[in-house]
Amino acid sequence: MSRELPRIMIVDDDAVTCELLCEVFQRQGFDVHFEQSGDAALSVMMTHHPDVIVSDIRMKTRLDGLTLLDHVRHQYPETPVVLMTAFGSIETAIRAVKQGAFDYISKPFKMDTVISTVRRALITQSTPSSGMRDDADDNELTSGLIGRDPGMLEIYKMIACVSDARAPVLVTGESGTGKELIARAIHSNGPRHDKPFVAINCGALAESLLESELFGHVKGAFTGAIASKRGIFELAEGGTVFLDEISETSPALQVKLLRVLQQREVLPVGGNSTVEVRARVIAASNRDLEDLCDQAAFRRDLFYRLNVINIHVPPLRERRDDIPLLVTYLLRKHTPKGQTSPVVEDSTLDILNSYPWPGNVRELENIIERAITLNRNGRITPDDLPARVRSNRLEVTSTDHKGDDLAPLFLGMPSLDEVERRYLLYVLESTGGNRSRAAEIIGISRRTIYRMAARFGIEF
Repeated sequence: MSRELPRIMIVDDDAVTCELLCEVFQRQGFDVHFEQSGDAALSVMMTHHPDVIVSDIRMKTRLDGLTLLDHVRHQYPETPVVLMTAFGSIETAIRAVKQGAFDYISKPFKMDTVISTVRRALITQSTPSSGMRDDADDNELTSGLIGRDPGMLEIYKMIACVSDARAPVLVTGESGTGKELIARAIHSNGPRHDKPFVAINCGALAESLLESELFGHVKGAFTGAIASKRGIFELAEGGTVFLDEISETSPALQVKLLRVLQQREVLPVGGNSTVEVRARVIAASNRDLEDLCDQAAFRRDLFYRLNVINIHVPPLRERRDDIPLLVTYLLRKHTPKGQTSPVVEDSTLDILNSYPWPGNVRELENIIERAITLNRNGRITPDDLPARVRSNRLEVTSTDHKGDDLAPLFLGMPSLDEVERRYLLYVLESTGGNRSRAAEIIGISRRTIYRMAARFGIEF
């Protein structure tokens, strides 16, 4: 006889979390109980089998969440496990996904997210997971990707899901957000990890030189070609080619890249015969390729071929909770070996948390490295930060706008749409109509700026 109520098991060494989740799930009509250790959970499962397990990863018990997951996947492969953590990282996310976790969510969590995740797990509960794979050595997973923001956790899960595939990946996001780190993480955690990872910045070379670097050339193909040379698609045989700033390629080169993706072969410059290539392609752009397609500045067919899997990296200003984690990581990274990392004062961290970070993580890394280099007393104070960071103002505020200038945005108790329209006009006026800068300040894409302008009847 089947049970009327789905059984949910909560596993967490924090009693408050257990009691809270039990209360929430009971209100949803579930049969819920909790255990405060992995050992106790496994013991109970022998007689009272749950439909879904929701477990913390870090527990001060013999079995942590990942070890519990491993036992459950081997002994009860049909039981989905949802893992929670307050210490999100790409390492644990990849291990969780590849060891067979149903999902991976961060603390503090939104109750709606937890409930919807468990409901999804219940729907798929009767479907056993596919074959498992051994988790990678932690030392091989060090990537420099840091963060537990929900947006970053989604990226971690995406990396884990796509690393075994061969389909092209397009990584988008502003400059300095870590797009190459994501490409390297995809490569390092897949079956190509022992093959070459070859990266090239498409905007750093002239077109003729870039073509030769990508596809190679034969002897005598052009002046100075005194010997044949293999291109990076050949050099990365069986591995990964990372095309950074793909938006900077010319239309002629885009045609040739499309052929590589479709036919999986290259024609060296000056050559008469093609060469088969088996490298996976990951491309990146800090520009909106769809906008460029609309402007006929980028081939739409190449965009669709590259955009089979898209990973968008959020700017640092949209994941401020990750700033303290990044600061800690960067202090360890840049402190000379054998020395103690300096302490960051709370007032300094407050400034870093409120700065708009137009240069994203790359800018933060440069600032931390600078502070470590100039520091002499073991404490990083606000005086160790550049003046632009201490002033803590967006570029548009340097034009002597006073706080009173913002009052018209709210004059007459306007609707939210009207406030949005007024704010867009304000930012456009402050930037002299610079749409790219306005989009950066508001935190949206240029495409969205155009859509907002059209919606509000604003002409540029």
